[in-house]
Amino acid sequence: MADAAGNETRRVLIAADKFKGSLTAVQVAERVTAGLRRVVPGLRVESLPVADGGDGTVAAAVAAGFERREVRVAGPLGEEVTAAFALREGTAVVEMAEASGLQLLPAGVFAPLTASTYGSGELLRAALDAGARTIVFGVGGSATTDGGAGMLAALGARFLTERGEPVPPGGGGLAELARADLSGLDPRLSTVELVLASDVDNPLTGPKGAPAVYGPQKGASADDVAALDAALARFAKVLEAEAGPRAAEYAVSPGAGAAGGIGYGALLLGARFRPGIEVMLDVLGFAPALERASLVITGEGSLDEQTLHGKAPAGVAAAARAAGRPVVAVCGRLALEEEALRGAGIGRAYPLTSVEPDVARCIADAGPILERVAARIAEEHLS
Repeated sequence: MADAAGNETRRVLIAADKFKGSLTAVQVAERVTAGLRRVVPGLRVESLPVADGGDGTVAAAVAAGFERREVRVAGPLGEEVTAAFALREGTAVVEMAEASGLQLLPAGVFAPLTASTYGSGELLRAALDAGARTIVFGVGGSATTDGGAGMLAALGARFLTERGEPVPPGGGGLAELARADLSGLDPRLSTVELVLASDVDNPLTGPKGAPAVYGPQKGASADDVAALDAALARFAKVLEAEAGPRAAEYAVSPGAGAAGGIGYGALLLGARFRPGIEVMLDVLGFAPALERASLVITGEGSLDEQTLHGKAPAGVAAAARAAGRPVVAVCGRLALEEEALRGAGIGRAYPLTSVEPDVARCIADAGPILERVAARIAEEHLS
């Protein structure tokens, strides 16, 4: 790119995720922009906040021009909450954490056996009501381990005990499941493209299943994990009797164990599983923005081993490397060696601790410190 005088015109693309607990993805972009322009006034900067399907996914879509829609749905414990989804030109972005997320539980309260995804099903139904023809269903950050049973119930399925009564909510209630009836599922589901967006490829049950791997993060004891694993295995067995062999196949498919097994429920609805960041980059229009950029800045709160397994910065860096664009990253905490960063396509990472060694201050004053970090990036890459 060159200006009228023939000089190179630089354009920076900021495609970073949130710094969890400190800054939203939008705030990260704002602070990085301010820091860059301290050193290079008038620098052309394009911001595209990103997310990998977990919490912050709807916010990223809204920042990219989607319309925010709000609806009242059931929270993980059944209480009514306000949840949002995003809509643009027939494509809806639905984030299950908005309805069934861990952050909706009272502080210090966990409900591994009883938390339900019913509200997530209500969110999907609201997207259908809004005329969505494609639904990107971002899952992650859940309070639940119910295999998506609550979600399916909200969409018209029935899960009954031996006595013919609805099973209690949550994964624990599935221990009483005797019969499933999917005949009442919303017929509109067969006419939409449903994409399961997740960075998790675990199966539903077993040593790598949803209860064993993620249950403890939701307050599940060892006994709870065993009970939930058995209940979800029963769920899959009963659904096999109702829906045929495909129900058993889905239980061991990649993504089935995502967000407490809601991935399994989504696969039963005909969802196509894709890595969350890949889906979101497509939906947000990353490719044309990347084409315009001469430098890409990505990042998230902690750059660590998890980053390399489908998190937003790794997805951004992979796409940028394929397009021949250099990438640097900002983060609160850096726990990756240079070799691992380069392997992911990130030329260099700039943690907040590189300008402020006090971690507590980095968390409390993340915004101003990030501006200083961005100024350093401008000095080293744009001056």
